[in-house]
Amino acid sequence: MKYDLIVIGSGPAGLMCAIQAAQRKLKTLIIEQLPTLAAKLKATGGGRCNLTNTLDNNSFISKFGRQHRWMLNAINLFDHHSLITFFNQLEVDTHAPDGIKVFPTTHKSDTIVNALIKKAKKENITILTNTKLTDILIQNKHIVGIKTQSNHYQCTNVTLATGGLGYPHLGSTGEGFKLAKKVGHSITSLYPAMLPLKTQEKWVAHCTADTIAKATIKINKKIIANGDLIFTKTGLRGPAILDCSREITPLLATQQKVNLLINLTKGLNEEEIAQQLNKHQLANKNATVLDSIKTMLPNSVAKELCKLSGCNSQKRLTKQTGKHKIALFKILTWTPLTIIGHDGFAKAMITRGGINLKEVDCNTMQSKLIKGLFFCGEILDLDGPCGGYNLGWCFTSGYTAGISINP
Repeated sequence: MKYDLIVIGSGPAGLMCAIQAAQRKLKTLIIEQLPTLAAKLKATGGGRCNLTNTLDNNSFISKFGRQHRWMLNAINLFDHHSLITFFNQLEVDTHAPDGIKVFPTTHKSDTIVNALIKKAKKENITILTNTKLTDILIQNKHIVGIKTQSNHYQCTNVTLATGGLGYPHLGSTGEGFKLAKKVGHSITSLYPAMLPLKTQEKWVAHCTADTIAKATIKINKKIIANGDLIFTKTGLRGPAILDCSREITPLLATQQKVNLLINLTKGLNEEEIAQQLNKHQLANKNATVLDSIKTMLPNSVAKELCKLSGCNSQKRLTKQTGKHKIALFKILTWTPLTIIGHDGFAKAMITRGGINLKEVDCNTMQSKLIKGLFFCGEILDLDGPCGGYNLGWCFTSGYTAGISINP
């Protein structure tokens, strides 16, 4: 059987691409290696599905790093306004409770998945699950078909929307990278991203489940992340850690540890911390230094930082030595932590790295090497932080590819 388009992968990018092509009356097939569609999308945002965010287009793409300008034409074509309209037309209501992050009003990823599948079926898209692509067929640098483990399909266009390597149990096994490389595309170095990190320091285990709001993280004097942070038995997790892991995992590939400085006190500097502690001590004659620190931090964290500074937690601030008070103010301002590892792609939400952007037309998502070969979503060498960036880009790139495909 011959198709105009075969989409490999049924995530947000693949489904969007297929829907846009099918709406233009292109005969379209989706091939998914798992038994169900959009498995990773169902898990997005803890099952709440943060679709995108309300930032303007330039601010949105700026979060994707040094290659962000490559995205501009696509995001101008299909931005968060377009995405919200698209889902409204599928009878899915969305909102942004904090004014920035956009969710379905149900806060359930199933709402999004079901709407996309319903639309795909309405557009008469053929869907094959439990089917694995084994080869892309090319003649004279043009797509002519594909092979699966059991069949051969003719087509003039193929879209690889297979995702990266993160969460392999949800279908991201890296097959798309292998196939792209096989047909001549280059792949940049691949690293797990958006995942918890392990610390050398063992004291964090005493603070398990404590959350620090609005933490600020620095590497080499450069702020790389802001947001909530959570202590675990082996290290750190939470939005701020997921974001900074994008910078840290490539470093850990070449060095044994990465030194961080983390402000746990909502951005207060040494002088402001000293003033706040002194003010609390003056107002509370029987307060220990630990009592005063607890006005800024959870009890378990306050205890550990007090201990690290050398202060006696049961004495008043005025009874501490000058050396220990200075150490306390410094460690409350910038707490040093040493990252020594992570759990790899098994726990990574996304992949850093992918198809070399120099080999892809930014206006269409089509390969510059092979006519009829398109890429969209996480398979491309672009990744953003938490907050709807990566999922928003999946929909944008899928849309751009879908409207660019010709029979």
